[in-house]
Amino acid sequence: MRLSRLLLVCLVLGLAPLLSVHAQGQVSPYTVVVSVADTSDVARNNAFSDALAQVLARTAGGQDLSSKPGYSDVLKGASGIVKQYQYQRAATGMSLQVTFDEAAVQRTIAQLGVAGSGPKPPVLLVVRDEDGSVLTRDALAPLAQAVAARGYATVLADPGKTGDTPNLTTADPDQVAALARQYKTGLILLGQLHGNSADWMLVSGGPQQRWNNNGANTGAVLTDAGNGLADRLGKQLNVIGSATVDGKLWVSQVNSAMDYANLLSTLRADPSVRQVTTVGAQGDGMLFAVKASLPMDVLAANLAASGRLLRGESHSDADISLRWVH
Repeated sequence: MRLSRLLLVCLVLGLAPLLSVHAQGQVSPYTVVVSVADTSDVARNNAFSDALAQVLARTAGGQDLSSKPGYSDVLKGASGIVKQYQYQRAATGMSLQVTFDEAAVQRTIAQLGVAGSGPKPPVLLVVRDEDGSVLTRDALAPLAQAVAARGYATVLADPGKTGDTPNLTTADPDQVAALARQYKTGLILLGQLHGNSADWMLVSGGPQQRWNNNGANTGAVLTDAGNGLADRLGKQLNVIGSATVDGKLWVSQVNSAMDYANLLSTLRADPSVRQVTTVGAQGDGMLFAVKASLPMDVLAANLAASGRLLRGESHSDADISLRWVH
């Protein structure tokens, strides 16, 4: 394959990988909000335990840690690693925002014998009511709480920009790319309520998973949807690899030397990527040789979840194909 002008420029300049930029205003994975009965010491300590359970699952990539030896003792000592907390008024009474010490959480993950894969990107929620309006944070609380309990964070679309937001029938690759670029996530849940039932579509870096559910009321429908979402994310993203897998990765829409540098940084920052080598380039695409701890299709799903890369058209020389989201 002939090297493109882009690749030659990158090699001549010796561009070093650049750190990727996090989404502005994105909530820390070490901060959660949980319900609390009152301001007593007992209620607060129970809330600390619930909060730590969510943070541990989140920072372990959604893995279920409850069966690990010493897990219950870790939760009992949650107050010892709280960095700060604050009571808040909530629609259902009172809640407690808790932030844990990052280093302490990582040590705890290691002590439980878990290879922390790092927190997953948040899931963007775009759920519409029967009249077509996009549901607010308060209305989606049952869904967000169910997802949070399973170790995943959520984010809502900007209320002032929901007019152009895709729905279950209009989502196309360009709209998904625009959302991924804006909210720094490739995990998008689109939903449509129909009374006490709903239709759902999970867009996770490109592939679409559809399902529907029903319940006794809207709250039950949303809670069930949250658990269904977490189940699907877990099966797709929480695959634990061991042996080294060799493969070829093609990435299109790499339009500048800066894109190339940021792309390399993103690949090398992924904990499942053990080695990445540039093989060649053609047009706006780059071909990489990759050594990873995951099967290539699972690696593609994990990379696409970040929102910086999405699934792309297949390439004859590659095992997996993605496209760079600028």
